[in-house]
Amino acid sequence: MVVGGTGAEWAEMKLEDWEKRVDELGSYCASIGVPWLTVRVYRDDGGADSAAATAGRYDVGGCCVTVDPHGDGRRRFAESMNALDPATEISEATVNAALYGAAESEPDLLVVLGPPTQLPPSLVWELAYAELVFIPVAWSEFGAGDLAAAVVDFAGRRRRFGGLDDE
Repeated sequence: MVVGGTGAEWAEMKLEDWEKRVDELGSYCASIGVPWLTVRVYRDDGGADSAAATAGRYDVGGCCVTVDPHGDGRRRFAESMNALDPATEISEATVNAALYGAAESEPDLLVVLGPPTQLPPSLVWELAYAELVFIPVAWSEFGAGDLAAAVVDFAGRRRRFGGLDDE
């Protein structure tokens, strides 16, 4: 998952720039065997409605890229839960399916374009087990090379999911 930019910054991008960004990121993910990528706005500054035209799912070489311009994670969580059939048994699996759609599980890697001193308000559920990699790159400059650097950082980590070292 990549989180970066504001709703206004997303709305300023031309459609062809969006198509190139989605294609570049999706192609990189497909080349390393990643089946899905979610791109989400860092925070909503009132421009998310204008950026709604960017929303959607795109198949890029076998990687499903989901673009989500809504920056309020609590609202997205509440709306996802309200959209469930009342007869649905609530479990981690049903919450994941409602929130992630094409993704099979919560993200392992969360790339944040922003300062490491503040978590994006667009995230709630996604922070449970994800490794966070903060990249000091502006949304307008972000590309596959930056994503590749985050993947290299992620690959060098020892994930313990809150467990203690065996040593």
